[in-house]
Amino acid sequence: MVNRYKCVVGYDGAGFSGYQVQPNKRTVQLEIERVLTTMNKSTVKIVSSGRTDAGVHAVGQVFHFDSTLEMDGHQWCRALNAMLPEDIVVKSTERVSPNFHARYDACQKEYRYKVQQTTMRDPFTRNVVTQVSQSLDTKKMQEAARYLVGEHDFSSFCAANTSVVDKVRTIISIEVQEVYQNQIEFRVVGSGFLYNMVRIIVGTLLEIGTGKRTVEDMNRILEARDRTKSGKTAPPQGLYLWEVRYDE
Repeated sequence: MVNRYKCVVGYDGAGFSGYQVQPNKRTVQLEIERVLTTMNKSTVKIVSSGRTDAGVHAVGQVFHFDSTLEMDGHQWCRALNAMLPEDIVVKSTERVSPNFHARYDACQKEYRYKVQQTTMRDPFTRNVVTQVSQSLDTKKMQEAARYLVGEHDFSSFCAANTSVVDKVRTIISIEVQEVYQNQIEFRVVGSGFLYNMVRIIVGTLLEIGTGKRTVEDMNRILEARDRTKSGKTAPPQGLYLWEVRYDE
């Protein structure tokens, strides 16, 4: 009998060329499929909620797979983590309906982006936060972020080389807050995201936070629907796919 399983996985993206399988490159998907194929003694493919780029991390990425093996969630986690590399961890596994789909059934995603303010580069955190030397105005960034909440055409915040035609998306909430001394966290929740959307939003907010742009510029950028009007794409190492949510 074939069963479908849902897994929540976390990974340190620094050592990967992204999530999705690519020829001759180390990816998260490749490592997980390699282990599952070994366990099942036949090829197993996984389907994720979405992909992450090289250097981007995940705390709560979700994928599903089918298997004839009969194990409970704890057994799956124990077996997978014993064989996976140290920069990937399966946090939970559960049997789900054969109709469950990790990508199409997702109703919300939360991304978090971490920025460390430091006048001297820190070699110990360089792969897990984005380091900036300028002083950032958290209040102004939060004010500017409010313009993006709701349903909008996010063409200004999408990589120019995307093939996606419909760029209307809904952002449910954006929070900008200092979580530790000198560390700022951006928390973005939405029903779906365009390619590089969160990193471009953060890059634009950082320019507002340093005074290169005004709070009101954010609304003008959004209405322009033009990628050339927004800020730089923030680096990948500060970005985390934090959680993928599903209807009960």
